[in-house]
Amino acid sequence: TPKTVYLKQWYQRRVRGTMSDAFNKAAEEVKGLKASPTDDEKLALYANFKQVTVGDCNTSRPGMMDFAGKAKWDAWNSRKGVSKEDAEAAYIKLVEELKARIGMA
Repeated sequence: TPKTVYLKQWYQRRVRGTMSDAFNKAAEEVKGLKASPTDDEKLALYANFKQVTVGDCNTSRPGMMDFAGKAKWDAWNSRKGVSKEDAEAAYIKLVEELKARIGMA
């Protein structure tokens, strides 16, 4: 619905507005890699992105049969206590490494 789209865009502007320009750039660039990163790299990207945009993990661990959800939750929860600035730096560094290794499309 139009209201849902509006709220999503508002939230993205609000969240991204509090992030550094370098982080926002890296978040866009990661979408343009030539190939997909490994699963471990994807989990590291996810964990750092969530730590930057949300903070410490604030949800309960997914159920036994949700393997992907549990892996993502575990990765994010492993970053508990990491500052926003340190998570941003780790995210940007990983994106730069991926760009050098995989290349951009």
